[in-house]
This record gives sequence, structure tokens and C-alpha cells, in this order.
Amino acid sequence: MEIAKEMDLYQKLAILTDAAKYDVACTSSGVERKGSGKGMGNCAAAGICHSFSADGRCISLLKILFTNECVFDCRYCINRSSNDIQRASFTPDEVCTLTMEFYRRNYIEGLFLSSGILKNPTYTMELLYQTLYKLRYECRFEGYIHVKAIPGANKELIARTGFLADRMSVNLELPTAEGLKKLAPHKTRKRILTPMRQVQLMTRQNKNELALFSHAPQFVPAGQSTQMIIGATPENDYQILSVAESLYQKFELKRVFYSAFVQVNEDALLPSLPGGPPLLREHRLYQADWLLRFYGFKAQELLSESHPNFNVFLDPKCDWALSHLDQYPVEVNTADYYTLLRVPGIGPKSAQRIVRARRLGSLDYPALKKAGVVLKRAVYFITCGGRQMYPLKIEEDFILRNLLYSKSKAPSETVTYRQLSLFDDGQMFGEVPQELLQAGV
Repeated sequence: MEIAKEMDLYQKLAILTDAAKYDVACTSSGVERKGSGKGMGNCAAAGICHSFSADGRCISLLKILFTNECVFDCRYCINRSSNDIQRASFTPDEVCTLTMEFYRRNYIEGLFLSSGILKNPTYTMELLYQTLYKLRYECRFEGYIHVKAIPGANKELIARTGFLADRMSVNLELPTAEGLKKLAPHKTRKRILTPMRQVQLMTRQNKNELALFSHAPQFVPAGQSTQMIIGATPENDYQILSVAESLYQKFELKRVFYSAFVQVNEDALLPSLPGGPPLLREHRLYQADWLLRFYGFKAQELLSESHPNFNVFLDPKCDWALSHLDQYPVEVNTADYYTLLRVPGIGPKSAQRIVRARRLGSLDYPALKKAGVVLKRAVYFITCGGRQMYPLKIEEDFILRNLLYSKSKAPSETVTYRQLSLFDDGQMFGEVPQELLQAGV
């Protein structure tokens, strides 16, 4: 282990922001760009990442580890105790100084604070609590704070920290208990789920208190999240998605983040990755996760034991639609809201617009385009007034060829439409209004 006896704040910042880059429990821009010297600002990778707040705003966060020292020896982690790397630790005052100075310069709007395990979980959690306490009460910082709850730490410390943070997260690390036993023997599934359950129960209790006393302090108002490493252990996509669905249902998580395994250590128990990190697999899991949270899908609808992994060529929604062609085409002027959501190219916002607009009369294809429907995909699965946009065959091979031919234009025509992305029609949206559900049924 390489230990620096004397280190200035900027050196610590460089080490501990780099050490935090593998934690994907918030979204990073991944860009490093120096300014020209003639204008204002630059884009330096000094630990600033971008995440989305609950109301849809993109916010900049200072993303750091409190320390990269760790008593655990998880085989997949760059900060494992057996690695010979340069170690550094902040003090609570140093984190406060960095946060406030970055905030004053308008670099950030909040803080993402994680940590290795220094001495033991309770000792580390005490340091995180002291840091947040100083930020809130001594520095009067009222910006966004996301902090890690350390599994195995004293419950009272986790509770007190939760009243200072906006969001807490407990990393699940690996999808199954078997994977943890193999690659992180110091950690157990029970130990990880215990603080997750504590945060859930305290959040419920706090909501009841706020209903009675509006001035009661808020406990983790932005909810909790977790992270799973994908590809370090042999679980298939069906197992991973089922775990995520269970976490949403049983622990009421706001987000499950998926991190493609990056091989940073040489270890016989780790898989070799000749093609690099499984980024496409990670992307497909995020797409499927979106379907679970906002489209009404279930894990067992998207995958099964006989079909355990996602199609690498098609997004999960299109793949599901092609295997259920007996449910198409859908008549957009009569279909209910949840049926519209299952049409490729129609997202929650465009489905809401369709339900609202058809109160005033029948819709045609130009009206669907104005509503945000991606006709380049939807055209194979819908009708307007009983008519298709073009005379198309509802056959799997025909639709598949056209969907895979990304440079193609609309079938038999020269009209082009914008490309569907993961966040189309659903960047951030609230619950569907009840009047829409009633009108769409």
C-alpha cells in the first residue's frame, strides 16, 4: 500500500474523485475539456457529475469518496485492501471546504459522498455524519446531498444521517448472495438489506409525521437507490431484472443503477473481458428498468427461464412487441392508456397526449406525430380509424428487417422521423392523472 504522509487538498481531490468514478449511483457526464483561455468556464474531470433531481432538473454534483482506504478485500474493487494504490482520506472540514467553495463558484449544486470502509462501518458512518452535520448547521449548506449508508454501521448513526441527506443509497454490489460469497466474502446480503429496510421504514414513518406536523424534519426526501455490478458473476438478465423488480416492490427504491463490470484487478475468480465492459448489456437493462417503472411491464413478461437474456439487436420493448404480434395492430382512437404504452414508439407523455386529444375528435397520423409518437417504430403496430399509415404486413421477419435497418426511411415513403432514444417521451414525469386513466379505459 502506498501512503502519502503529506498531501494537499487538491491532491486528495484528484485521488478521491478518481476512486469514486466506478460508483454509478448517479449519472456522470464523463467529459474532460479544458477552456481556451479566452472565454469563461471549462469542463474538468474534478469529480463533478450530472444527475437528475426528482422534479426532472439536471444538477451538477461534486462526486467524491471520503476515503479510498478500505478494510474489505472485494475482488472486483480498485480500492480493495490488498491493492497497492495511493491512499487518501478527507476530513469532515475538508469536504465542507470543497463543497462550499465549489458551490460559491457555481460549479456544483450538490454533493455525492461515498466512502471506503475506514477501520469499521460504524467509524466510517460517524465521519460521514459529522461531515453532513457540519455542512448543514455550520456551513448552512442547503443544497442537494446524496450519501451512502454503510452496511453494518450503527442504526442510530444511519438514522441521524438520513435527516441530513436528500437521498441515501446502499449498494447491493452483486445481484445474488452466491456472487457476494464468491467475490466479496466480507459482505452478506442480509447485512446489505438491513439498512435498506431501515431507510424504507423510517421514510414511511416520516411521511406520517409530516402529514400531522408539517414542520417536522424530513428523512431522505428523495428516497433511496442502489447499484448492481453487471458481468462480474454469471447471472443472466432475467435474474438481474427479477432482483431489481423485487427491490422496487419490497423496498420502494427510487432507482436501481446497473454498472457494467470493469476489470481493474487481476484475479482468477474474475471473468476475462476480451470485448471490454458489457456496456450494451448494461444499456438493455436500463431500458428494461424503464419499462418496469413507467410502462407497467413485469420482469417475467420481458424475459423467462427459457429466454433469459435480452436481444442485443433490439430494445426490450420492440423485442416484446415482435413476440406478441397477436396483440397488434392497436387502434389509437380507442385503446386504453396502458395498451398504448405497449406500442413501440409511444411513451408515457405521448400516450397521455393521445388520450387527451381524442376527447376532441379522431386522431390521424400527423396528429400522432405532433403528440410525440415515433412513427418510424409505431407505424408497424397501430391503426388510425382502422387504417394503417402504409400497407404493411404484420409479420415478424418483415418488421424486424425494417427496424434493424436504421438508415431506412418510413416504409415505401420518403418521410423521415426522429430516432427513438431511451428517454423519449419520459425524461421525467409524475403519476398519470386519474382522469386520463378513466378516459382511456
